Amino acid sequence: MDTWKAFEANELTHSATHHLFAIHEVGAEYGGWARVSDIARHLHITRGSVSINLRALKKRGWVDTDDRHLVKLSPDGLKVVQTVLAKRSVLKTFFVRVLAVPEPQAEIDACKMEHLVSHTTGRQLAQFLRFLAARGRDGEALLSRFRRFHAQCPARRTCDLCQGQCLVDELAEAM
Repeated sequence: MDTWKAFEANELTHSATHHLFAIHEVGAEYGGWARVSDIARHLHITRGSVSINLRALKKRGWVDTDDRHLVKLSPDGLKVVQTVLAKRSVLKTFFVRVLAVPEPQAEIDACKMEHLVSHTTGRQLAQFLRFLAARGRDGEALLSRFRRFHAQCPARRTCDLCQGQCLVDELAEAM
């Protein structure tokens, strides 16, 4: 499969993720059940948009409805929410603690990526953060050395990362 097609094959969209989160958050106030109007208000969208998205979520088995048209997460839907929230937390922690990205930007970037990152990558990233934390002073020293590291390669355009085109320079110019 071409790499770009893997993105399109992701069954959990950004919109679906936020609908599941809204059901989870609104439902927490009402014993697990949420009304379409409450979900719409929570997401600042129309009830019609919510209804359309709920059909897709129900088809995937992520939500259940009752005879009064109330909605709640199915056990599978709850697992999706918990997994995505875990990946968001791991990503945000990595961005803030390792890369020193300001927290507001880290939150935005984690939100953009949380549903796209594979479980394998999320788990490995969590393991890396655990590794750093378990090293105590050694982990902090490693982070400190990373933060002092100069962005320019000593052997410009010949390092293993860049392979002929300095990626750090490309990203700096994009700003």
